[in-house]
Amino acid sequence: MYKNNIKIISLLFFCAIYSACKIPQLAHRNENRIVPKNFGNTADTSSIKLMPWRSFFTDQKLVDLIDTALKNNQDLNVTLQDIEIAKNDIRARKGDLLPTVGYIVSATVEKVGRFTSQGAGDASADITPGNGVPSLLPDYNFGLQANWEVDVWHKLRNAKQAAVTRYLSSVAGKNFVVTNLVAELANNYYELLAEDNQLEIVKQNIRLQSNALELMKIQMQATRVTALAVKQFEAQVLGSKSLQFDILQNITETENKINFLLGRFPQHIARDKDAFSVLLPAVVQTGIPAQLLSNRPDIMQAEYDLAASKLDVKVARTAFYPSLNISAGIGYQAFNPKYLIRTPESLLYTLAGDLAGPLINRNAIKADYLTANAKQLQAVFNYERTVLNGYIEVANQVSNISNLQKSYDLKSQQVTALTQSIEISNDLFKSSRADYFEVLMAQRDALQSKLDLIDTKKAQLNAVVSIYQALGGGWN
Repeated sequence: MYKNNIKIISLLFFCAIYSACKIPQLAHRNENRIVPKNFGNTADTSSIKLMPWRSFFTDQKLVDLIDTALKNNQDLNVTLQDIEIAKNDIRARKGDLLPTVGYIVSATVEKVGRFTSQGAGDASADITPGNGVPSLLPDYNFGLQANWEVDVWHKLRNAKQAAVTRYLSSVAGKNFVVTNLVAELANNYYELLAEDNQLEIVKQNIRLQSNALELMKIQMQATRVTALAVKQFEAQVLGSKSLQFDILQNITETENKINFLLGRFPQHIARDKDAFSVLLPAVVQTGIPAQLLSNRPDIMQAEYDLAASKLDVKVARTAFYPSLNISAGIGYQAFNPKYLIRTPESLLYTLAGDLAGPLINRNAIKADYLTANAKQLQAVFNYERTVLNGYIEVANQVSNISNLQKSYDLKSQQVTALTQSIEISNDLFKSSRADYFEVLMAQRDALQSKLDLIDTKKAQLNAVVSIYQALGGGWN
């Protein structure tokens, strides 16, 4: 009889194992790590050696602002808490690998029915009239209990490793936030310097236009020009004064953007207005595109997420297999406190092991398994998209820096020519060889060219910051 029972149990066990092995097939896609050998038409294959941001940015006031932002920025502080959450998840997964031990202390009073199965089965009770189980039956108990799931299929270890990988992903995510924060702060700082210089140019131009207006008034009194010329020059002065207040509003808004990144209420932003004219775009070596994988935090984060999703699939797969649990307990139990610690009469202990696994109706397990696989495929696609986006961002900025330098050189020549044209038009007007409209257009074109030149210089600085950011700089 004993051997037959063993055979039946063994047969049921192997049937369960066989059914668990029939796991749904999954769709697979190998992540694409191949990127072009260079960025666009550039032949630069030098190694990427990105400077820390303290060395990359030479303006000390900008460095001080970045220092403040890294301490007070709310988005960054939220991300730091994500890292703490990931740490706690690792701690929880480690705990799952170990046995759990707890204690129990209980005291109960039970009223047993006189003619119930429990009362009738009590050997010390007689259910004849006048006798029976005591109406109030106390029970006192204390002891220790332990449970342990044996990690036969590495489910718990894979879950712990997935938690570790997600912790690394959260660290890379924090680095990505730092990179974006540094770049956004630098771009707004350069925007502020550009607006300061534009304001100064507009003020200079207002003085120049005001002098021209006074000249037109004198010329009108001498009947050399009409009131039309005076009114047009007056309108030009008023337009420049209006532009001055537009720029002042832009300065206020840009300062408050920076204050928001610094995590503080609106206040003046310390800066060197004269530094803008001497700032030179830093030289950034782009290097081999494949090296992006070891520099950009968002690509590192996507890679960690992909690794974690693969481990999640392994964890979900183990749900098809039987799990082995071991439980044990030891303690004392008695109906009277004076007998509670009497040994061995009141001593009790248990030791049990159970093997349990799914056999019929495994739809929920299949759904979880297929969902884990779908999330894995999502992680693959996200990884490929992040690599592609990183390559395109760098390629765009490499081209942008080259084109902006050519544009800046030409616009510098344009400013020089138009500035000279103002003097020439004034001289020609005084000698009656040019009319007032030519003087007016020369001043207007010169002002616009100077504002455009500042915009181009700002775009150059922003492009350098952008390629530094696109190559993964700013977080180290």
